[in-house]
Amino acid sequence: MIFIIGIFVSIFLAILLFSKSGRKLPDRILAIWLLIIGIHIFTYYSFSTGLIYRYNFLIGLNFPFPFLHGPILYIYTLSITQPERPKLKIWLGHFVLPLVVLASTVSFLLLPMDQKIYVFRNEGEGYETFLLSINVILSLSGLTYIYITNKLLLKHRHRILQEFSYKEKINLDWLQFLFFGMGLIWISIILNLSDNWIFTLATLFVIFIGYFGISQSNIFNYQQPENIGSESEIILDDQGDGLDTKRKYAKSGLTKSSSEDLHHRLTLLMRQHRLYREPGLTLVELANRLDIHPNYLSQVINEIEKNNFYDYINGLRIEEFKKEIIKAENKKYTLIYVAFDCGFNSKSAFNRYFKKIEGQSPTEFLKSYENENL
Repeated sequence: MIFIIGIFVSIFLAILLFSKSGRKLPDRILAIWLLIIGIHIFTYYSFSTGLIYRYNFLIGLNFPFPFLHGPILYIYTLSITQPERPKLKIWLGHFVLPLVVLASTVSFLLLPMDQKIYVFRNEGEGYETFLLSINVILSLSGLTYIYITNKLLLKHRHRILQEFSYKEKINLDWLQFLFFGMGLIWISIILNLSDNWIFTLATLFVIFIGYFGISQSNIFNYQQPENIGSESEIILDDQGDGLDTKRKYAKSGLTKSSSEDLHHRLTLLMRQHRLYREPGLTLVELANRLDIHPNYLSQVINEIEKNNFYDYINGLRIEEFKKEIIKAENKKYTLIYVAFDCGFNSKSAFNRYFKKIEGQSPTEFLKSYENENL
């Protein structure tokens, strides 16, 4: 019964994604993936129920399906995290292995139908070496795509810190769980657990990715400033925050005096207009206000403020909150109301970040201030 649910849920969610208004490339990729998963679950269901022997033309056509999920997971993640740089020719290269696997099954597919049925009924008799090779390659393929997808997610998390002042709805935590779900399925395959268990996991996997994939909003809506010159992409530190800033910006065209002048303009803009109170503020938007390239703004924040964009903006929000919460006219408001007015858009994010910076909760901070000023 659960497999029938998985098949219909896959098709239903794929239709929803294809008919979704304002659908983007990730929506189309996810819809195609859900259809493939639905067909894959159907091939197992037809095998486990004996239905495949009634529609025996399906025998053997399922071999490439397991090799498709790793590449599609990776490409789906890539389309969400780097939509401004789609490389379709490179993406298609990830499907060479499934095509090779399909080509390697041609000799089996061309067998007379009664021989194919015999092989299937007798657990691959005569094709033991081929099936062992397929399983080994499948395991290696799965582990490889889990590894490179995880690297992509880590890079995305670092990118958020460099370009956004918030994480809510764009941190792709759900995709991390999706990644772990795929990992669990691959481990089950490597450990040679029962197909029933593996496809039960796959069905639950479908429901999970369908729900979160449909509600996933577009993350990167680029609005590059007009004076971008030849530096059309924001420079990212792929090695993490530990990379020496001098090496990172060794080839930058920003001089020391220009950097100091830009920092002064940034400080003045923040002091006068308090842009950090805008919950959705991004590096690109702030760079547009200063009429400079985002790379230069990021460099100034990294080098002079010794911070990434996320920490810089949220640090200003915390300071604003501390000033506002102690004002007599704000005593009628809740802590969260004031926090949201200062630019935060999540209660949990505010509490977590405040404690990280101040070493105490907002409530403890306010009580401490009131006790000191009795």
